[in-house]
Amino acid sequence: QVQLVESGGGLVQAGDSLRLSCAASGRTFSSSAMGWFRQAPGKEREFVATIRYSTYYADSVKGRFTISRDNAKNTVYLQMNSLKPEDTAVYYCAAGGYTSTLPKSYDYWGQGTQVTVSS
Repeated sequence: QVQLVESGGGLVQAGDSLRLSCAASGRTFSSSAMGWFRQAPGKEREFVATIRYSTYYADSVKGRFTISRDNAKNTVYLQMNSLKPEDTAVYYCAAGGYTSTLPKSYDYWGQGTQVTVSS
């Protein structure tokens, strides 16, 4: 059974950093696109970053967030620096067959981890 499990969320102050992790199990995702999305209350799920053979970021996080992966650990990370209150959301990890900014392109999803940034 395929599982994606996120961890690392929490409550931080503006300007702080957090690193999210997404551990995959059930199959190897070394050749898959791995993405991070987020969803704030009352808003649609939005793209944050993706990685397969290269990386791609939403404009809102470019220069502040870094996505990376450790294929030996079947894990993808999201390093978030200079956090802002508008980054507050539930962050989801996803895995799919190709790089995309669209949630529907991803086949597997984690349960999400809450990130709250206070001002």
